[in-house]
Amino acid sequence: MKFIEFIKLMKPISLYCKIIAYCQLLIAYCLLPIAYCLLSMGHYLEDVYEVVRNIPRGRVTTYGAIADFLALGSARMVGFALRQSSIMDGPIPAHRVVNRAGHLTGRLHFPDPSYMQRALEKEGVVIKDHSVQDFKKLFWHPAENLL
Repeated sequence: MKFIEFIKLMKPISLYCKIIAYCQLLIAYCLLPIAYCLLSMGHYLEDVYEVVRNIPRGRVTTYGAIADFLALGSARMVGFALRQSSIMDGPIPAHRVVNRAGHLTGRLHFPDPSYMQRALEKEGVVIKDHSVQDFKKLFWHPAENLL
């Protein structure tokens, strides 16, 4: 509703009251979608963490594969969720998530940038130049076990 239409609708009320009422209406329309997004965000984060917890040891998956499986629309949303994982209870094996080419792009988001490589090598994954060797062989898609 445009401001002028709103003003005409409320003729007997002072202009000040009309402006306040209009601002309250705008705030309600703006904040409701934001509140809904914030409430549903926890659910989306938990979905990402659940998928990541199911990645088998010695296997890797991609941000995009998780995003596609959960219908998130963007691999960046998975990266965002994994950056928040340090505040979660229980371990999230975020080191098993790499980019679509098998590169350890998330390594800089760990307290120690070499942690991701060390953790994967401990599980038997060979890393060379910050990339997973035999990436296609080690790739795990969430649909393999979770459907």
